[in-house]
Amino acid sequence: MPKRCGWVSDSPLYEHYHDSEWGRPTYDDQQLFEMLMLELMQSGLSWLTVLKKRDALRTAFASFNWESLARFTEEDVARLKEMKAIIRHEGKIRAVLTNAAVARKLANEHGSFARFIWSFAPNKQDNLSEQAIALSKALKSAGMAFVGPTTCQSFMEAAGLVNSHEQGCYLYQPV
Repeated sequence: MPKRCGWVSDSPLYEHYHDSEWGRPTYDDQQLFEMLMLELMQSGLSWLTVLKKRDALRTAFASFNWESLARFTEEDVARLKEMKAIIRHEGKIRAVLTNAAVARKLANEHGSFARFIWSFAPNKQDNLSEQAIALSKALKSAGMAFVGPTTCQSFMEAAGLVNSHEQGCYLYQPV
């Protein structure tokens, strides 16, 4: 059995996420948006909770397609708040809908959402925390919600903007 990062629990779901998704550079607009929204949903909860609810969240939020989310109504918000299979925090639900419109706008302004996000990737000399703060400020000033520095740092690690695998993890690569 390979040695993994210390934060990975014994859950097969967690192991699969670590081994095949976490920290792999992602350049797809839709995938990046979904990853950011899942990090938003995780705030205050365990990541394993989000992983267990991910399929239901994808279904509930139209595969995190921002064009589809732009058409959600107050009735959709009420419906989502009643869905036991998802994270039903109203503020987070509304943030996903708001953030979809902002992501679409950022994609139009920058050529793609990925281009905007990757402009915050730290180089070897940059401090990840400082870059996460900068990304958080940029997203908030564009109108996004629930995207604080901690959420942004977790997102940057998950989306592969940095390689944060721990030394000793079989996926660790020195920079």
